[in-house]
Amino acid sequence: MRYILASSSPRRREILERAGFTFDVIPSSVEENTDKTKPSEIVTELAAMKAEDVFRRCRQEDCVVIGADTIVVYRDEILGKPADKAEAYDMLSMLADRTHQVYTGVSLVISKKGRVHTRTFCESTDVTFCPICKEDLRAYVETGDPLDKAGAYGIQGPFAIHVKCISGDYHNVVGLPICRLYQELLTEYASPLSER
Repeated sequence: MRYILASSSPRRREILERAGFTFDVIPSSVEENTDKTKPSEIVTELAAMKAEDVFRRCRQEDCVVIGADTIVVYRDEILGKPADKAEAYDMLSMLADRTHQVYTGVSLVISKKGRVHTRTFCESTDVTFCPICKEDLRAYVETGDPLDKAGAYGIQGPFAIHVKCISGDYHNVVGLPICRLYQELLTEYASPLSER
C-alpha cells in the first residue's frame, strides 16, 4: 500500500515519519475556498478537496491519499496564518490567558483492489495559553515562527512555554491527529504498518 501526503507541511510530514509511515509527498494545488461556516465543516471540506485533487493527479490502485486542513478558532472567529508580524502579535495578544480551539480535518482517499472510497473526519482540541507579557510576545513574533502557522503559533516550538494546558489530541494542534488517523486505517487493514 502506497501512502501519499497531500500537503507540503513539514509538521505533518514529521508526525507521519515518527509514527513509522513510509510515504510520498505530493502537495495539493487546489484553491482553498469554501462556503462552509462551521469550523468542523470547513476543515473537512478543505481536507477532502486536497486529497481528491492529489488522487486525481496520481490515480493508481492500492494507495491512500491523506489530505488535511487545520484552523484555529476563538469565539467563532477563524484565525488563519497571519499576513505579517503585526497581525501575528494581535492574534497572540487576543489568545493570551484564554482558551481557543484547534480543528483539523482529515480526508483519506483509499484505492484498494479497484474500489475507491473516502473516509473523512475532524478532531478538535482546546488549547489554553498562560498570560503572556508584551516583551515575550514581541520576542516570539520577531523570530518569524508565527508567520506560516494558523493562529500565529506552533505548539511544538519555542512558543510551548506559553501553553498552559490542552484538552484533546496534541498532534491535532500540530496539524495531524495521528491516533485517529491510525484508528481509521485500522478499519481498512489489519495493521497499516505491518510491512515496515
